[in-house]
Amino acid sequence: MSHSFLSSRGSSTCLWYTVGRKMSDKNLEQWINIKFCVMIGKSASEMLALLTVAYGECAMKKLSVSEWHGWFKEGREDVLDNPRSGQAKTQRTDANVDRVRTLVCSDQRVGVRVIAEELNMNRETVRQIVKEDVVMRKISAKMVPRILTHDQKISRVPG
Repeated sequence: MSHSFLSSRGSSTCLWYTVGRKMSDKNLEQWINIKFCVMIGKSASEMLALLTVAYGECAMKKLSVSEWHGWFKEGREDVLDNPRSGQAKTQRTDANVDRVRTLVCSDQRVGVRVIAEELNMNRETVRQIVKEDVVMRKISAKMVPRILTHDQKISRVPG
């Protein structure tokens, strides 16, 4: 999907390409658009006006647009943000997924709260790991695989 907007001069058109629909993709989408506009010679203030029209209140702020404009003008090629040092923003790592999986497999009666306390993790993160990564759900105080095979279903049905 593409939208075109006339620049402030009205003589050229700047294409805005939609990369995705997620909120997290909005920054990437705007960085791609800034890079494109730098390539066709738009100024930072023109880009800010176009971003504001296209994204409304989700548009990048003036300082961010100016910074990205400067970086692309200096020759930056990568539209992805630089990695940052410090603690990860999420506890949902492969190591933590393995730790949760090990606990759930060792005792299927263990609850999300107990897992979170034992592993010193956020309860919601543990719930998401159990549901999406370990692919299990809670049935009558017992964690079970979400999709049972035919043999598993037969062995679970009494008599």
